[in-house]
Amino acid sequence: MYEHRDLKPLESADFLHRLFRHFVLSASMLVFSIVLGMLGYWYFEGLGAVDGFLNSAMLLGGMGPVKMPETTGGKLFAGCYALYSGLLFIVTAAIMVTPVAHRLLHRFHWEAEDDGPV
Repeated sequence: MYEHRDLKPLESADFLHRLFRHFVLSASMLVFSIVLGMLGYWYFEGLGAVDGFLNSAMLLGGMGPVKMPETTGGKLFAGCYALYSGLLFIVTAAIMVTPVAHRLLHRFHWEAEDDGPV
C-alpha cells in the first residue's frame, strides 16, 4: 500500500491525495457508526432520528448517552455500542495518523542519490 523505504517519498500532491483517502475512510466509518447507533436506539428504545443521533454522537465522542436506556435490550445495545465506540476511536485515529507517521519515517530512512531534497 505504501512505498518501500528504498523508493523516493511521494510528491506532496500524491501524499495529500493519500491523506484525503484516509480521511474519507475514517469519515465513512463514523457515518456508518452514527447510522448504526441511530438504528439501534430506534429499534431498542423507540427513539426518533434526532434523539438517536444525539445519543450515538455522544457515545462516539466519549461523553456518554444523553437519555439512559430503559429496556434490557436498550441497555445491552448501549453497552455494546459504547465498547464499539471506544474501539472505533482507536481505529480511526490510527487510520488518520498512519500516512503522516509513514511519511516521517520514510523521509528519515530514505537515502537520496543526488536527487536533492524532496
